[in-house]
Amino acid sequence: MTIDKSLKVRAGLVRNRSVLTRAERIERLKASDRWQEGDSPLGLDKVRVYKITMKKKKKKKKEDEDDAKEGDKKKK
Repeated sequence: MTIDKSLKVRAGLVRNRSVLTRAERIERLKASDRWQEGDSPLGLDKVRVYKITMKKKKKKKKEDEDDAKEGDKKKK
């Protein structure tokens, strides 16, 4: 029996998570000087999770590739 396409795990946890663990939140709060040693780890302040998006690279035109190949042949 095969697995349905929608149920297959492709990239696992590669995507951004919207929830941080307590240790990750404390680490970010320390970096922004909002948490000091000795403070209670319960009831932590909210920490913003930024979503990073990357722009897709534009594909080169086939003509540009052909010109580059011809240039390489002339050099040899």
